[in-house]
Amino acid sequence: MKIQERTGAGAGRSAAPAQPSVGDRLPSPPRERKPALAALAVLLILLGALGATMLVLQVGDRVEVVKVTADIQAGESVGDNVTSVMVAADDSIKYVEWTKVKALKKLKAKSPIYAGTVVVGQMFGAKEQVPAGKASVGLALKEGQYYADIKGGDTVAAYRVGTSGSSSSDSSDKDSSSSSGNGLIATASVERVKGESDATVSTGSKSITLLVDEGEAAALASASSAGEVALVRVPAK
Repeated sequence: MKIQERTGAGAGRSAAPAQPSVGDRLPSPPRERKPALAALAVLLILLGALGATMLVLQVGDRVEVVKVTADIQAGESVGDNVTSVMVAADDSIKYVEWTKVKALKKLKAKSPIYAGTVVVGQMFGAKEQVPAGKASVGLALKEGQYYADIKGGDTVAAYRVGTSGSSSSDSSDKDSSSSSGNGLIATASVERVKGESDATVSTGSKSITLLVDEGEAAALASASSAGEVALVRVPAK
């Protein structure tokens, strides 16, 4: 009897639900497509391609030109003091292209050009040119008649200075010097300085060319021939 009761009790229980087989799994829902994100990706790709194209075009618009590596004084050639640099092409600026550097070396600077300058054609000419109303005066000065670091491009005041130890035989020269006074002769721009790299540097002598007003040239040349000129650096006007 007990065996039958147990069997009957077991028969009344519900069987555990069977697990679905692999083939009976429900299909996953389809992924939601996002057209906005796809369009944004395409746009970013196009912008990147456009940026790369612009960089290539900008590089293509650059030109190789001449830059000086040392100070060039008026009337001098650039010599070997040049290098090449890349700059943006601009038809309004008359750059000297690097392919023309040999021709450039045959020309003369019209005015002082400082190291690091990208040169343009207007800076040079076939020969040294003196501006209207100006004159170039060459001075041969000894040490003590000029300051230590004199160089092209400086603005200087040229003073007449009296000489010491003169004999009575040149009293007329003293009278002439006194009449003009030991004072300012001219304010000038230094064009060239020679003597730093040649034999004369050992003696302290320098050949200095000044650009002065035409009306002051005669007095400056006269004082220079008498050895009565001293140069003082003054602020540029």
